[in-house]
Amino acid sequence: MDTAIAFWSILKKDMTTYYFKPPNISWGILFPLSWALMQLIRSKGSVGIEELLPGLMAMSVLFGTTSMLAVTVTFEKRSRSFDRLLVAPIGIGTLVFAKIFGAVLFGFINAFIPVAFAAFFVPLNGIDKGTAVAGVFLIAVASALLGLFIAVSAKEVFEAQTLSNFFRFPMLFLCGLFIPVDMLPGVLKPLSYCLPLTYGTDLIRGAVTGNSAFHPLLNVFILFLFTVTLFFLCRRSIRKNWIL
Repeated sequence: MDTAIAFWSILKKDMTTYYFKPPNISWGILFPLSWALMQLIRSKGSVGIEELLPGLMAMSVLFGTTSMLAVTVTFEKRSRSFDRLLVAPIGIGTLVFAKIFGAVLFGFINAFIPVAFAAFFVPLNGIDKGTAVAGVFLIAVASALLGLFIAVSAKEVFEAQTLSNFFRFPMLFLCGLFIPVDMLPGVLKPLSYCLPLTYGTDLIRGAVTGNSAFHPLLNVFILFLFTVTLFFLCRRSIRKNWIL
């Protein structure tokens, strides 16, 4: 089987079948959208909105990608179509890439919904678009791999969403989305530096506000390390759970 055809077939099936499943709509679209609207509407002045925007973008990516994988993998495991993919003549790496690509695309689009709303309140001409897009993409890839790793271990959609929330909600407060990392208690700061979303949010914040805790190249490098590590963990988990 041609790798490109297999990749496109898996991606197309996920996009057409799972994008608008109820669990994905509720957690992947409505939750980040309602949170973004609430924060933007209650924000006072242009400075407040610009400071909130990086966190809203990162949150939209995180919930969009992880919700997508929780839906696609668990539904396919229940219908046994995931088993058929595993016995198909394609590599595990190709399968992982195809599975996460749809989630990455979904999360990437999700990230710019808060930007569209923010544009009604403040001018956004000063954003470094290249850095912002790079930050969103890297967060989307890392979050998608994290979502895949969680979904592989779950049996039902609600179980995958619950396990995802175990990681997602602490990240809202530990990764500098709405509370700066330097304002966290000293005991929590080391944990914050162990989470990929901290560096992705910092990269987007530098692009939007010009203020970042780390150099952009350092953020990119650390996100790349997280991505590579999560990719191999996903491959190992798939092999361990289904391939003897």
